Amino acid sequence: MTYVMSDIHGSYQKFLSILSQIQFKEEDVLYILGDLLDYGEECMELIEDLSVRLNVYCIAGEHDYLAARMLAGFDKMLKSGASPDPEYIADMTAWVQDGGQVTLEAFRALDNDAREGVLEYLEDLTLFEDLRVGGKRYVLVHAGIADYEPDSDLEDYLPEDFFSEPLDPSYALLENATIIVGHVPTGSGKIERGEGSIFLDCGASEGGKLGCLCLDNGKEFYA
Repeated sequence: MTYVMSDIHGSYQKFLSILSQIQFKEEDVLYILGDLLDYGEECMELIEDLSVRLNVYCIAGEHDYLAARMLAGFDKMLKSGASPDPEYIADMTAWVQDGGQVTLEAFRALDNDAREGVLEYLEDLTLFEDLRVGGKRYVLVHAGIADYEPDSDLEDYLPEDFFSEPLDPSYALLENATIIVGHVPTGSGKIERGEGSIFLDCGASEGGKLGCLCLDNGKEFYA
């Protein structure tokens, strides 16, 4: 079976609950559409778990993309003792105030080897996945595809293009595929469907549920 979820935001226990519900097996595949980090208290536990699962594929969300840069800079300062530049301080302050504090504290508590493992994992996250399940094509991104052109290759877009423009549920962005996104919590707190689109963020970062969808049969799971 092929499953998709998004915006876990450190809600590791909810993630484990979903895996238990779907009876996740080695022959199954799970795609996570970004925002693994920030807000939740168990960000590092989640990353360390995901990093050893060969059948789980994660896409970067804007929180993951920013955290990778902030944590890499922080780790470099710890090792060198160098002072941060004003731009980094401003970015770090904004990130910490937007859910990054728990991620930073958890990262700082790790030993050197664990910190390097986390950074390598975050830096290797992809920006999109294009797959077929049951004869249907799905494109998985975190938020949307800014300034999308039908004849363009997804490889040609910048990372920010997948974070900056939330998908419009009333408009079918792709002609030959269903696009699946997270990023913006749904109004119902459950998985929602739009025109040629599916929205997975059920608001786990705000105390809501974590949602998971099976692409083979359309079944929904929540924790």
